[in-house]
Amino acid sequence: MKRVAIKPRADWEKKVEQIGLIYHHTEDHAYWNESAYYSFRSTEIDRIELATNKLHDMCLQAAQHIIDNNRFKELAIPDAAVPVIKQAWEDEPPAIYGRFDLAYDGEQLKLLEYNADTPTALLEASVVQWHWLQDLFPKLDQFNSIHEKLLAKWQELKPYLANPVHFTYLEPPNVENSEDLMTVSYLMDIASQASFDTVLVRIDDIGWDAARNCFIDLDNRPIRSMFKLYPWEWLLCDQFADQLLSTYTHTQWIEPIWKMLLSNKGILPILWELFPGHPNLLECHFNQPRGLNDYVKKKPLLSREGANLTIRRGGSLQETEGPYGDEGFIYQSLAHIPAFDEVYPVLGSWVIDGTAAGIGIRESFSPATDNLSCFVPHLFE
Repeated sequence: MKRVAIKPRADWEKKVEQIGLIYHHTEDHAYWNESAYYSFRSTEIDRIELATNKLHDMCLQAAQHIIDNNRFKELAIPDAAVPVIKQAWEDEPPAIYGRFDLAYDGEQLKLLEYNADTPTALLEASVVQWHWLQDLFPKLDQFNSIHEKLLAKWQELKPYLANPVHFTYLEPPNVENSEDLMTVSYLMDIASQASFDTVLVRIDDIGWDAARNCFIDLDNRPIRSMFKLYPWEWLLCDQFADQLLSTYTHTQWIEPIWKMLLSNKGILPILWELFPGHPNLLECHFNQPRGLNDYVKKKPLLSREGANLTIRRGGSLQETEGPYGDEGFIYQSLAHIPAFDEVYPVLGSWVIDGTAAGIGIRESFSPATDNLSCFVPHLFE
């Protein structure tokens, strides 16, 4: 793997906006960065694909272990959700996508965490970097079949989902064209291509009809199929959590509620217990570092965009702010993330319908990926 500096396309802003990436930069921050790209050998791509498929299989085994051994409390999962999770796991409802965050230094390939419930950076990984490749390097290749696999999965779901499919997200205050909205809009477009009718509804516009015992949209239509870009742990803290759990089977939820087992950082120490010393895992423990005191990352069980991290590296300490941590922490040994031109890349390896589908790369000015990290395209030779 190497980072290659390159001159951006002259009209890159217009090009990425035409395919939906309208949040490519703000006044003081560039999100989409095509002044460089990452180049891989085909053997490296093969290794990433193999590791991603293996990690996904290991995570499913870990979820089964949590259910079989009732380890929900260690993940701070509410008691009321447990029987619903267990039933959803047995019913095997549709699950579409997830994203592993991986550290790769050319030698070691290590799992940092699994964004299995509400992963973003999807549009840029599936479509935007592919168009970049076609414009600049049409004879080279990219590890990227995300769009094709997403479309195939939605087509497969046609007999199983009630029409229309509702799509919901949280709209940040005073923010237009948010990343969440664009991610949901992209997935709505794919669902439409698969012949679904789609309805967009903000999470705070969803209503409850007590007489019909169901959730409804702004036109009073029952919500029978719902894609939500809104975390399960937030849903279970919201006003209508009791109604959601009691009527869970009345709506086909994507992603299903059992995905909260995998998106929880508590899956990481359980993976280490089940597969100690696995070459794609970092040593990880609940609640205490257990000998990892000098080179360790402390993560909340439930956190996003690098919030509330404590990184101890030798004698130095780095901390990030945020609202998380009340639910508990895990301690994970530090991965080696190499610096390229003073930035640190993390690979986002996508899983669509249980199979590795491609990568997107985000880079930061520190080893902790946060909401200011840039997306950089890639190719392989």
